[in-house]
Amino acid sequence: MRLYVVFTTRYVEHGTSSTPESGMDACFLYVTTASEDEALGIARSVVGERLAACANILGTIRSVFWWQDQVNDDAEVAMILKTRADLVPSLTERVKALHSYECPCVVALPIVGGNADFLAWIGAETTEDA
Repeated sequence: MRLYVVFTTRYVEHGTSSTPESGMDACFLYVTTASEDEALGIARSVVGERLAACANILGTIRSVFWWQDQVNDDAEVAMILKTRADLVPSLTERVKALHSYECPCVVALPIVGGNADFLAWIGAETTEDA
């Protein structure tokens, strides 16, 4: 199965969207958690294990969502993890293992361009041997 992501009028096939600036596929992993402490714990673990080069804990957000047959309105904490595309499956599984939610939001978003030095840094600071 192929996943296609639409950015304005450009179509990018997931897994083949290496950035011209770096020659490496880079991704953001967007994650929501129940608290800042949980986000920090996950961030420290996955960065320490080199599954992510960096974690940005964005702070409290308000989420409205369906769960267990009812609409919920709760405070959560949003986090962005920066990683290589080839590490997304391992990073996703690690976040799920550390997370308190039964079905956590963990979604990958491709990076389609940017500062070549920064994108190279993501590649250099992550490893498959995590």
